[in-house]
Amino acid sequence: MASSRVSLCFCLFLALCLTTIRAEEAESKEFVLTLDSSNFSDTVSKHDFVVVEFYAPWCGHCKKLAPEYEKAASILSSNDPPVVLAKVDANEEANKGLASEYEVKGFPTIKILRNGGKIIQEYKGPREADGIVDYLKKQSGPASAELKTVEDATNLVGDKKIVVVGVFKKFSGEEFNNFTALAEKLRSDYEFGHTLDAKLLPRGESSVSGPVVRLFKPFDELFVDFEDFHVDALEKFVEESSLPVITEFNNDPSNHPFVIKFFNNPNEKALLFLNFSSEGVDAFKSKYREVAEKYNKEGISFLIGDLEASQGAFQYFGLKEDQVPLIIIQTNDGQKFLKPNVEPDHIIAWVQEYKEGKVSPYKKSEPIPEPNNEPVKVVVADSIQDVVLKSGKNVLVEFYAPWCGHCKKLAPILDELAVSYEKDSDVVIAKFDATANDVPSDFDVKYYPTLYFKTASGKILPFDEDERTKESFAAFIEKNRDKTEKQGSEKQDSGKDEL
Repeated sequence: MASSRVSLCFCLFLALCLTTIRAEEAESKEFVLTLDSSNFSDTVSKHDFVVVEFYAPWCGHCKKLAPEYEKAASILSSNDPPVVLAKVDANEEANKGLASEYEVKGFPTIKILRNGGKIIQEYKGPREADGIVDYLKKQSGPASAELKTVEDATNLVGDKKIVVVGVFKKFSGEEFNNFTALAEKLRSDYEFGHTLDAKLLPRGESSVSGPVVRLFKPFDELFVDFEDFHVDALEKFVEESSLPVITEFNNDPSNHPFVIKFFNNPNEKALLFLNFSSEGVDAFKSKYREVAEKYNKEGISFLIGDLEASQGAFQYFGLKEDQVPLIIIQTNDGQKFLKPNVEPDHIIAWVQEYKEGKVSPYKKSEPIPEPNNEPVKVVVADSIQDVVLKSGKNVLVEFYAPWCGHCKKLAPILDELAVSYEKDSDVVIAKFDATANDVPSDFDVKYYPTLYFKTASGKILPFDEDERTKESFAAFIEKNRDKTEKQGSEKQDSGKDEL
């Protein structure tokens, strides 16, 4: 679950005639540094704080981000101290080592590098210029802001975000040092403040003198205090306290950070989908909260989603609107358990049955194609066991996405390959739409296209050759296939391999 990337059209003109030439010069100047494998390390090592975007020229999101990123870089170049923004073309062969080192798995990926590159953090801010500027000004400044007045505290805490405030008798000592270490570590995810006077804070006991950590949040009990200042204990407290008992997924942008946090947490995930405008929603929410309060200490996190806002989730899980109200649980190994058309009073009983292992897994699958006569065989989740994993044949299978340009380019090559093997009953060329079907855990699919070769005896080998031609695929198949006795005798008779 990852946030939407929005491109805002902007136009910046200077009105004074005397500055026209200077403005044109400024517009032509590029403020975003262009880095590659030859200058990356040297450049990063010279800066205490540098922001790097890993992009691909063909990526639509990257193209939308580019003018906003450049505008932000021009503004931040005048910051005190200046904030450096850079970019790396991760699609270039020479830069793929950098992309791997910085765990780039999609585009654009933005990293914040601190202390000459020794500390690496994810950029989790907005994607438009003003938002980028505001976010990076905070990230480049102190990790925790000192709160000296009621106004300072009010401006920091707000009512729609997580804020962590340390109350101390003095700004020194082990507790304060551990708090600032935590703030530095988690500053990409939360805002931090510290104060000598709890009376300045908008909520909570005002007479405490500390040391105490008070976490403010826009849900549940609104604030919670904690007094264990070991860094690991503090981090666990912040992470656990900043997740609602029930995360709400609707069209309110202020909820989206909590939705992302929900999907990123390591727990099993229960999701209840409803039409929020229908009757009986309050009954569902009440019963669902009872379930959440009972089971969220047992490794299950809970989300309630509005049907209107959840279309992406429905596509991901392969759900249908006529199944609503429905609840689905997803485990860490990717298994899903589904209860469609659920009633409020049935939720807790069904979750209990799931915990007891009495609910069968649900699998997203397209219908098994009938007939399946094309040279490249279509495989779906319900047929992959028979066609690939337990077929007793040598199978090259492509995991693809219908919208993927590289997959479309590969399609005619696989067609030719499949035609060349049509007379070989021991070899199958297949394709699997990984967006419309659940991928079995036997295969690790993180990008498209991903290709695997499953031998007749059951070995599963990734096809990771750089060259993707009919000839390279055929050579890979012949090198790794399990040979049958019949095929061996045919080779001896003919003295050559035939595809």
